[in-house]
Amino acid sequence: MCGRYATTQTSATLHQAFEIDLANSFVELEADYNMAPTKLAPVVIGRRCDETPESAPPQRELLTARWGLIPSWAKDPSIGSRMINARSETVAEKPAFKKAFARRRALVPADGYFEWYAPEPVEGQKKPAKQPFYITPKDGSVLAMAGLYEFWKDREADEWVVSYTILTTTAEDALGHVHERMPLFLTPDAYDAWLDPSPRSADDLLGLLVPAAPGRLDAFAVSTAVNNVRNNGPELIVPLPAE
Repeated sequence: MCGRYATTQTSATLHQAFEIDLANSFVELEADYNMAPTKLAPVVIGRRCDETPESAPPQRELLTARWGLIPSWAKDPSIGSRMINARSETVAEKPAFKKAFARRRALVPADGYFEWYAPEPVEGQKKPAKQPFYITPKDGSVLAMAGLYEFWKDREADEWVVSYTILTTTAEDALGHVHERMPLFLTPDAYDAWLDPSPRSADDLLGLLVPAAPGRLDAFAVSTAVNNVRNNGPELIVPLPAE
């Protein structure tokens, strides 16, 4: 599962990292060290115009969307709080995700993400509190988490809401001791195919998704202040002294 992450990049740095067309890249962004469900966050999507040659890659566009996918058929947006993650094993069949998986795929930029480690309880002792860990690339690069996005019409406000979810998979061994699930990532050579809204087989799409290469990510304990969504600052991703 991925329930919190950090995203502190500017429009300019995301434009460079994801080669977004300048005309489609300027979005007002604020650093968020404690990105939580229902907040707005940057996502990268792909679009095709009628005049775009079929052989050309899709145009990449940066926009902000609400975390927690709201299916187009939902009666109200509250369902989105239960749709922050989509399991890659079932995403092609689940009614809430299969249409977005077929045509509306996204990249979700992140500096790193948080997971909570649950220590084994000791008989006769109080259940230990979960310890948050921050997981981030060792080289300081921007993660491209695999995501899906959807449009939902808010009829009361007469406006469209764009929302998204993050795909997850079984955690690789080095991170499995922290949490059994982790986000799926894309490498730059797979961006165009993933973002292209043109029809592709589910097997082809799932083949683009890879867990992070072993050894690429670093995981370290951080302050429990991240447990409270109202806390938001660089101190949340500072490693705790080793014990």
